[in-house]
Amino acid sequence: MQPLSITPRLRQQLAEWLQEDLGRGDLSAPALRGVEGEAQWVAKAPGVFCGGVLIEPLLRELANGQHHWSVEGLVAEGARIEVGDALLKLHGPASLLVALERTALNLAMRLSGIATATAALVAQLEGTGVALADTRKTTPGLRRLEKYAVRCGGGINHRMGLDDAAMLKENHLAWAGGVEAAIAAVRADAPWPARVIVEAETAEEAQAALAAGADALLLDEFSPDALTALVPLLRAQAELRPARRSVVLEASGVNPADLKLYAATGVDLISTSAPMTRSSWLDLSMRFTSAGS
Repeated sequence: MQPLSITPRLRQQLAEWLQEDLGRGDLSAPALRGVEGEAQWVAKAPGVFCGGVLIEPLLRELANGQHHWSVEGLVAEGARIEVGDALLKLHGPASLLVALERTALNLAMRLSGIATATAALVAQLEGTGVALADTRKTTPGLRRLEKYAVRCGGGINHRMGLDDAAMLKENHLAWAGGVEAAIAAVRADAPWPARVIVEAETAEEAQAALAAGADALLLDEFSPDALTALVPLLRAQAELRPARRSVVLEASGVNPADLKLYAATGVDLISTSAPMTRSSWLDLSMRFTSAGS
């Protein structure tokens, strides 16, 4: 699994999210002045853990070099957890741990929910050789974190953004004057090597896109039976292209309950927004284990 990179932009976001909660200052802090605290994160529901990697940069931002603190991870990112499992240990000024709690837990519960939902879908594809991919249906500001959660759950990332690959959909093709014109324009002006993916809703559209040079086809809302018939034709057509260029075939618009049926059609991957759009937060809590002056 590709780890999460703690970039300067992400550090800035973490600082902004902490400030959103702190506002003009934590009014409860005086009650904890001079108190050192120890705490654990504990799972209140079974699932897949994700988000512990954010605790250290969050604490570093809050402490601002003025306090000593420590964090010890007890389970790995992407690990399966059960109710009551201790996930990590924290030590530091109690006021610091309280200020951290809500922002850190909110992020981890959201990401763990996505990882858990992804893992459940990936389990349906086990042994098929078909990958589960995400989409660009992400929460603005949280894309890198949510896509990281998909990886924690065993899925793969499709496109990180519009600069990652050119995906030509119905509107592109209509406004560009057809699939050949659209692909040609992208190939001519792309400032760096980029895949060209074309969305197809019919067999004819898929075959035309392949003939026009698409690197991948997003086969949208086909039935399993329709894909079973179409995929061998597309593979054979790709073999006839110059240099026998292969094509990546992706099924989309798929009911998550039918993943096994789609995996049996011969596609390379199945994309779904379900882990992002349909998942619930995974319930986690922070419990103080001791405190003293």
